[in-house]
Amino acid sequence: MSEITGLVVVLKSITVVLGGLITLFAYRAYRRTNAIPLRWLSIGFATITLGAMLGGFIDQLLVMTREWALVMESSLAVVGFAVILYSLYVK
Repeated sequence: MSEITGLVVVLKSITVVLGGLITLFAYRAYRRTNAIPLRWLSIGFATITLGAMLGGFIDQLLVMTREWALVMESSLAVVGFAVILYSLYVK
């Protein structure tokens, strides 16, 4: 494992942990308040976090190129941000 690969693994791990915590807190807030926008917010952050996790998984463990990992991560980030944007407008 090269120096840069190790750094990417560490940063990706931190991203997944922080994304998971944000998702958890948003979901707990939704359960406490029953506010539909908070449900969508937690789904959006979960999608982005899933993209980061799958991107790292594809890059490190599967026999696929890094380009596919980037496509997967970017696609889920776009969907996640769209859901977060929706959460800001839903009533």
